[in-house]
Amino acid sequence: LRVGMAERGIVGETQDAIVHCITSFALYGFPESHAASFALIAYASAYLKRHHPTAFCIALLNAWPMGFYHPATLVKDAQRHGVTALPIDVNQSGWKCRWEKGAMRLGLRFVNGLRQETAEVIERAQLEGPFADSEELQHRCDLREPELTVLAESGALACLGLTRRQALWQVSWVSRPAGPLFSGTGTELTPNSVPVPEKAPLPEMSPLEETLADYATAGLTTGPHPLAHLRSRLKRRGVVPAAELEPRHHGSRVRIAGSVIVRQRPGTAKGMLFITVEDETGMVQAIVTPDLLHENRRTLIGASGLVVEGVLQKRDGSLSVKGEKFWPLTEFTARIPSHDFR
Repeated sequence: LRVGMAERGIVGETQDAIVHCITSFALYGFPESHAASFALIAYASAYLKRHHPTAFCIALLNAWPMGFYHPATLVKDAQRHGVTALPIDVNQSGWKCRWEKGAMRLGLRFVNGLRQETAEVIERAQLEGPFADSEELQHRCDLREPELTVLAESGALACLGLTRRQALWQVSWVSRPAGPLFSGTGTELTPNSVPVPEKAPLPEMSPLEETLADYATAGLTTGPHPLAHLRSRLKRRGVVPAAELEPRHHGSRVRIAGSVIVRQRPGTAKGMLFITVEDETGMVQAIVTPDLLHENRRTLIGASGLVVEGVLQKRDGSLSVKGEKFWPLTEFTARIPSHDFR
């Protein structure tokens, strides 16, 4: 470069100044172009989320694991923005999530312990017609007992007219190995020759138990958020839903609660910890100073649900709570995976 400039009569301080400017630009030129590329992606993503929220969420879930938030959070955010999310269903769900008459049908890929090859067998069998009962599902797809059990517990057999406890009772029956039930008696009864009991002797699940079963079997739910079941108790403790923070004044004292979905401690934040908690109405970020992190580390790092009391901060259209007191949400037993320090 210097040779070329010298050949054209650009020498001395002028040459030095040009080289200095180019060197200085190199310090931010790449980050600038990188930022421009991500700005374009962010714009396109925001457009799709705003104008095609159902298709956008289906695409995110089918691309998972990818992105920042866990599928449980993506589904709840989509529902809060008007997306109809339909549960996992052996007669309607494929391996991936599907578009179903303007709604999002969750895929079998989210059923813990269900193999992709098994889900694809179910998909192919659906083309021949719907399953009438759990026996037919077992017969046509040759499912393993653990796979039948997790499908029953997840609520995927509701399309067969079965509650979860009824489904669990029936699949425990139809998945028994064939063979004589009464050895030595001359009575050769097999599970396939004995009618499946319709009524289960087990008590039905409560709404909260069904939500917890969703998280245990699929890691997410299309039903109520776990915090919705606790709202009356939280209200008595002075806990404010995320959606009710906006009308409150900057600097007011508030108490929030939710499942922990993000923990971050950026290297440039001088030791500050940022925790995002989610309830049935939205998400709020709590800010924790290094000294309070040290004092409450076990609770802040280990609890899957938190109650945070502190000062409401409103800046540039965003809300956060500067935390001062912290308690584990002991009633919260659903383990929703969080994005921790990644």
